[in-house]
Amino acid sequence: MLPTWSVADVHENFEARSFLAAKERVGANVDRLITLFDEHNIRATEHRTPTANDGAAADAVIAGYNRVAADLDVLGAYIYASVSSDSRNAAAQAELSEIEPVESRLRPLLARLADWVGSFDLIDLVGVSTETAEHFGPLSRLAERADHQMSEAEEHLYAELSTTGAGAWGRLQREVTSQLSSNVDLPNSTETLPLTAVRGLATDPDPAVRRAGFDAELQIWPTIEVPVAAAMNAIKGEANIVNRRREWNSPLDASLFANSVGRTTFDAMHSAVSASLPDFRRWMRAKAKLHGHDGPLPWWDLVAPAPMGSGAVSWTEGLDVVRTAFGDFSSTLGGLVDRAVDEKWIDAAPRDGKTGGAFCMPFVGDRSLVLLNWSGSAESVQTTAHELGHAYHNTTLAERTALQRRLPMALAETASIFCETLVVEAGLARLDGPEYAAARLALLDVDLQGSNQVVVDIRSRFTFETELFARRQRRTLSANELCEMMTDAQAEAYGDGLDQSTAHPYMWLLKPHYYGSHFYNWPYTYGLLFGLGLFARYRDDPENFRSGYDTLLSRAGMDTAEELGAAFGLDVTDEAFWTASLDVIRARIDAYVELTEQFAT
Repeated sequence: MLPTWSVADVHENFEARSFLAAKERVGANVDRLITLFDEHNIRATEHRTPTANDGAAADAVIAGYNRVAADLDVLGAYIYASVSSDSRNAAAQAELSEIEPVESRLRPLLARLADWVGSFDLIDLVGVSTETAEHFGPLSRLAERADHQMSEAEEHLYAELSTTGAGAWGRLQREVTSQLSSNVDLPNSTETLPLTAVRGLATDPDPAVRRAGFDAELQIWPTIEVPVAAAMNAIKGEANIVNRRREWNSPLDASLFANSVGRTTFDAMHSAVSASLPDFRRWMRAKAKLHGHDGPLPWWDLVAPAPMGSGAVSWTEGLDVVRTAFGDFSSTLGGLVDRAVDEKWIDAAPRDGKTGGAFCMPFVGDRSLVLLNWSGSAESVQTTAHELGHAYHNTTLAERTALQRRLPMALAETASIFCETLVVEAGLARLDGPEYAAARLALLDVDLQGSNQVVVDIRSRFTFETELFARRQRRTLSANELCEMMTDAQAEAYGDGLDQSTAHPYMWLLKPHYYGSHFYNWPYTYGLLFGLGLFARYRDDPENFRSGYDTLLSRAGMDTAEELGAAFGLDVTDEAFWTASLDVIRARIDAYVELTEQFAT
């Protein structure tokens, strides 16, 4: 039996007195915080030297913001736990629609704080404010953000309208995709399955089942392409307008700033990735040969298990793999696995109405909620390690304030990728020797599938979104045009490694990242390659690395990407760093290609 999470210890249900009290308290506290900001005139003002009164104001509003934001985060997570696990839950959807306006009233306060902080030399404010000193990193970013804000009234209006704009359109995408089912013509039967389960067939050992799942996907996605295309147009159109009003040169510049990553760092990574694409295409063609294809790999076999793999993995077996690899790093990390199960953090089974994919969100204290769609594949094991890595990261952030733990997406992937790497490296070490050739190839296959997704497929998503923003400046785009852009982007990224006649035109429709954020693609690549760089540091000096690892994770919302890298002696502005991380993947590709010669049909 796959586990489901439980949040009943926090509130029994939406009618519980504790929940109603929490909702009332949060709303009232947001109102009080707005009043506090008004009393201290926290908004854009003339540049001046801060006084003792300014220091007292900073202490009051920063501490107040942290308390209110933390309380609101818990309430929001409690509600979203119900929505994401069952989008048909009308009560949960109603509560979500009630909490969104409350969140929209809190967001402009950050804009006001940014304007106000930008009115001082921050180092001078540190001299009169304890809270400023403790939040120097986040406040520095806010002060920079002040240069890219609309007027106070416009920021307030945008925050309020976003609940009926981009927020509402994103919700539409989540609901219509999570409630979709499709008939699947399996080899011996026809079954109706929720789309989360249909997509899970991509890892089935039977090639006929994989192809049936792919065909079922492509038959059902067109039935919702019109409303989801409307959602995409609305969300990206709104972003273009707001980015222009905030005077960003490009949507990518806004994304880089939001991720605390400099343009030099991004360009170095992007260049190294471009140089690596032929290696990934070499891997795809080797995988195609392993599965009996003469030429490039068809889409439905991109994440197919190796033919000599161990087959289905039970939930218990998968947890054992993760627990053992985590435990080899530290008893604390290993113990997190059992804690997550015992305290019911995890919702694992795919089902109708459940959000697709996987995620981890912080909840109460150092506890997280982990959503999976377990398919019994080795890939599911890696996904479990990834999401529990996020959960471990959240434990290191538990003592940080709300402002200190506002993680940029790129740095939020650090622990998750590192934990995935622990699982892969433990498996490769265990399977050393000619007698383990088949098992080693199967493990490399799973690992390289993940790397291919995070480097090559993410590259296609980045290319697609770049083109999408550019075209959306001129006009709205049809579903057919979005499909053409998607397949063009896949051709550029996958090249001759993929059978382009089998490309997936609807990846724009099913990926929630496009609808809840912007350029939530390249941060995954950053996380993978930065995580590999960290793992290299770990191997060089395990004890020293362990001693500083938790501190590094806890500062991910406080330091820039460049500062975090420097803390471990990594220069992320240098293309050589990214090339070295990709060299780890290249070595695995070399080993994979060599092993396939023994097993290819």
